Amino acid sequence: MRWIWIDRFTEFRRGEFARTVKQLSLAEDVFAAHFPDYPVMPATLLLEGLAQTGGILVGEARDFQEKVILAKISKVKFRGEALAGDEITFETTMLYIRPEGAAVQGVVLANGQPLGEAEITFAHLDQSRSQAVFGDRNFVFSGELKNLLESIKK
Repeated sequence: MRWIWIDRFTEFRRGEFARTVKQLSLAEDVFAAHFPDYPVMPATLLLEGLAQTGGILVGEARDFQEKVILAKISKVKFRGEALAGDEITFETTMLYIRPEGAAVQGVVLANGQPLGEAEITFAHLDQSRSQAVFGDRNFVFSGELKNLLESIKK
């Protein structure tokens, strides 16, 4: 199963705002096991797409120097379902960024219509402790997520 829940960036303003899109296809692995006769995207995966969008916004604001991890999701509200065939848009707006972490306000749209919202808080792992535990490798911002962001900068 693929764990990147965004397909592309459509807008990015450093330290302020990010918008991504996910095309929900019936070919998504998740639909084979999650209600095969009614292909609905679980809200938890919609939150994951929103968190990935917000996490990249937070990480890029400080040049990906810290390991940014999801700390808390609050004020979550969904108004409907996302189904196979829908175009999902994730929008995140930076609420604050501090040395210890950051928060974003996120909105999920399905085919341009409001579907859900959440406030997401991220923590920056302490550099000395994270280096001792994980080494120099930034396991959060490696490969595909950073490549998605680079695609909008071209």
